[in-house]
Amino acid sequence: YCASKASQCKRKTQIEYNGLRFQQPSLNHHYKCIEGRTTYQECNKKYVVKAVSKSSFDVEPPTNSIKNLLAALYKFSYPYVIIGITLCAISSSLLAVEKLSDISPSFFIGVLQAVVPQLFVEIYASAVNQVFDFEIDKINKPHLPLASGQLSFTTVVIIAASILTLSFLLSWIIGSWPLIWNAILIALIWTAYSINVPLLRWKRHPLLAAMCMVSSWGFVLPITFFLHMQTFVLKRPIVIPRSLMFMVLFLNFYSVGMALAKDIPDVEGDKAYGIDTFSVRLGQKRVFWICISLFEMAFGVAILAGVTSSYLWIKIVTGMGNVVLALVLWYQAKSIDLSNKASIGSFYMLIWKLLYTAFFFMALIR
Repeated sequence: YCASKASQCKRKTQIEYNGLRFQQPSLNHHYKCIEGRTTYQECNKKYVVKAVSKSSFDVEPPTNSIKNLLAALYKFSYPYVIIGITLCAISSSLLAVEKLSDISPSFFIGVLQAVVPQLFVEIYASAVNQVFDFEIDKINKPHLPLASGQLSFTTVVIIAASILTLSFLLSWIIGSWPLIWNAILIALIWTAYSINVPLLRWKRHPLLAAMCMVSSWGFVLPITFFLHMQTFVLKRPIVIPRSLMFMVLFLNFYSVGMALAKDIPDVEGDKAYGIDTFSVRLGQKRVFWICISLFEMAFGVAILAGVTSSYLWIKIVTGMGNVVLALVLWYQAKSIDLSNKASIGSFYMLIWKLLYTAFFFMALIR
């Protein structure tokens, strides 16, 4: 009888267990065996089933996908350049201000009109450069969204085309010819810099690469921003003031320095793919100190602009301010380790921060 009961219990347990095997795979089953201590005729094993619901696959919430895309776009668009463009627009626009009443709601709207389309052009330029530098960026800048795989090749191409179209459309809707020419010229310059077709991809030639930086930062940006405020917003005739000429001269020296400095940490990838930069030709150390000399010359121009002002407070503020910037640059330059990419990267961010401050002082020149 005991054997019969044991046989029945075994069959019952097997049936129940087999039944459990056919449950949905999305359940995690935990079996707890409770052993009896006696050896009577009754079945001495029981199975307790604990089912924990779990999705068979994890679906990423839409908010996370959007957050990841925005984070990738943030890195994709070089935020430090966007800050620089915004401050350049504000500083150049302030040079057109002749009296306090010029700083009105229309002034701020005019600055916004100048900044937004240009930021779209900057994102386009960054996208095009990353598309054609894909293999190089795997070596030099593997953190970039395209090189790291955060954004697909197709996505970046779509972003580039869409954002450039939007920039042209906004400039046309605003109706300011300085802004229209700004968008066209900057887009053409940085397309020629990056795109790999015959006679273009100017970044392969150090002199042409430097000219791209100088023409955009040294001429197009400050002049078109100023003319937009002067002619379109304030409705005044075209006049090129002394302060604008000083800003253009300052940015010419500074932008050449930036053009050379940005290639210093990229020697390895540039050599591998035949990009002939000054850092590849002359060596990192020599180019680094050429950059320092150019930046110091730029601050010299800014100091001269300040001390020749007809207002005493401008002489003091801009003169002393730019002296401090020049000293900070020189002091920090002596501690840079050119064999360390992190050290070079911190130096590159320093020259952008110094430029931000210099824009403030340049806006005061009268």
